[in-house]
Amino acid sequence: MELKGRVAVVTGGTRGVGAGIARAFVSAGADVVLCARRPPEVPLEGTEFVPLDVRDPDAVRAFFAALPRLDVLVNNAGGGPFRLLADADAERHTRVIELNLLAPLTASLAAYEHLKRSKGSVVMIGSVSGSRPSPGSAAYGAAKAALENLARSMAVEWAPDVRVNTLVVGMVRTELAHLHYGDEDGIDAVSHTVPLGRLAEPAEIGAAAVFLASDAAAYITGASLLVHGGGERPLFLDAATANKET
Repeated sequence: MELKGRVAVVTGGTRGVGAGIARAFVSAGADVVLCARRPPEVPLEGTEFVPLDVRDPDAVRAFFAALPRLDVLVNNAGGGPFRLLADADAERHTRVIELNLLAPLTASLAAYEHLKRSKGSVVMIGSVSGSRPSPGSAAYGAAKAALENLARSMAVEWAPDVRVNTLVVGMVRTELAHLHYGDEDGIDAVSHTVPLGRLAEPAEIGAAAVFLASDAAAYITGASLLVHGGGERPLFLDAATANKET
């Protein structure tokens, strides 16, 4: 899947999943612009870094207005801390929603004219948290559910000029995996809850993003591509006493 000559912007592309996406686009031949609040600790070969807080609408609009061309926008910036709902006020949870929902909307609107001219595409980085209960990250899950719905509506409104799709991402082994899953024993235990028996690698999320941005996906828009290793094994299967192998 060649993206030679195309310009891709990856928000939050300096580490973790974002860095995996950026590397995949570079490998596919794209010119990649990374934007985040801080530069990567290790420079990513073949990319250009521009400092940007995606929660600042004026800065986002200025960033996209300054680009000479844009073919692909990957709305990857996001995340949120573990925080039970009753442990914080609504304003605190709102900031998580601003980062994971309003920022991608702002960036997409700012990029629209570029993408319309180039017949480009938007790739939203969603999460399995948007389709299941997310205790400890409820605001994040709610934002990701809304993001997926936003992408579907955007795909209809912006067709046929701009394609919009969502990668629904499961658990990924990044440099910050220990913050979510604990030490190596914790990561190993969590891995065994996934049907494929492991967490995803950032490069695998990158490969899926490249596919959605490429001509191979020219007739795909408004879609949600599950990249989650099969999801989660239903807990009742282990709890039940019937139908056990002997």
